[in-house]
Amino acid sequence: MGANNLTVLGSTGSIGVSTLDVIRSHPQRFQVFALGANLQVDRMFEQCIEFTPQYAVLRDHAAANTLKQRLNDAGSSTEVLAGDEGLIDIAGATDSHTVMAAIVGSAGLDATLSAVRAGKRVLLANKESLVMSGKLFTDAVNVSGAELLPIDSEHNAIFQCLPHDFSSLSSAGIRRILLTGSGGPFRETPLEELASKTPDQACSHPNWSMGRKISVDSATMMNKGLEFIEACWLFKAQPKDIEVVIHPQSIVHSMVEYLDGSVLAQMGMPDMRTPIANCLGWPERIETKVPSLDFYQLGRLDFSAPDYQRFPALRLSMHAMESALDYPVALNAANEIAVDAFLSETICFTQIAEIIEETLNNWQSSEPDSLEAVKDSDLRARQYAAQRVNKRKLQ
Repeated sequence: MGANNLTVLGSTGSIGVSTLDVIRSHPQRFQVFALGANLQVDRMFEQCIEFTPQYAVLRDHAAANTLKQRLNDAGSSTEVLAGDEGLIDIAGATDSHTVMAAIVGSAGLDATLSAVRAGKRVLLANKESLVMSGKLFTDAVNVSGAELLPIDSEHNAIFQCLPHDFSSLSSAGIRRILLTGSGGPFRETPLEELASKTPDQACSHPNWSMGRKISVDSATMMNKGLEFIEACWLFKAQPKDIEVVIHPQSIVHSMVEYLDGSVLAQMGMPDMRTPIANCLGWPERIETKVPSLDFYQLGRLDFSAPDYQRFPALRLSMHAMESALDYPVALNAANEIAVDAFLSETICFTQIAEIIEETLNNWQSSEPDSLEAVKDSDLRARQYAAQRVNKRKLQ
């Protein structure tokens, strides 16, 4: 097993593409073992031709068949698998040492857990894995001895500001974690105009290039809410230990304040190749094509408290984490249903948070003591949220 053999789950998405760009700059250091994605045949075909993985997986069976035919015609030796089973198989395969877990949403949960249970180095970009199954996930990490490294720019920033021997906030002398967020494209939009915002407007992030679902989450700040929950699990923190700070420039990616008043911040251009390279090379530093910060051009950095009237999804996320049990599962499921409805122009922008709140207010909670229980809670929340969407369609 090569120490630098990599599997990239979500290879055709923005994180996956950035990961492969970093790998491209270090051909002697990294070898791509397998690629996995949903249904983007053209991009997956191009990636297979360039990186010659042993396996390629598409969740969509029809897309996988098309990919298989095209690779056969091109004389490629890459073996094509299909479905969630294929993703689970490549994630847990012994031939790969490191797994980039970058499949967006709950779809990535099973494959990410497969990598964890196999004791791999898991580069976690799929925040929903910890949001939905925090205790199960962290228990699996502890049992298998897997190494979990955070890819989200904010969590990676916190990770970089912690001591290498970090075990808990108290033992490290940490007073609080400061989780920064840009506020998205509607940070200064008059509240009365939010309901009329279109999917294209919501996806026009001022600083980051992301997929449409994550872009909408950034506009509602649900993305920051999910990151808040993930940070609690990653860094063994209580909700009271983490404070969200609006930072529109997206230069300070997060901060850690110590008991002596020192605040350590990780700064850099808003480019996901930086945290990806940090985790790929850990504990070494490896070069990227990310440009240096120009402090003279930057001029100033702004910080402010979040407006929960503008960003109710952030408040709901914090409440879900405080409530524990399977409230975070319901939160994430309702959000995925609501965002999908918004992107298809079935509901308006402000109704995303309304549907999430209605789901949480009517939620019959339980302790998710197994992956099957997590999936059951996820399904129940999706069904309820879909009913709320349909009710609005009929109005």
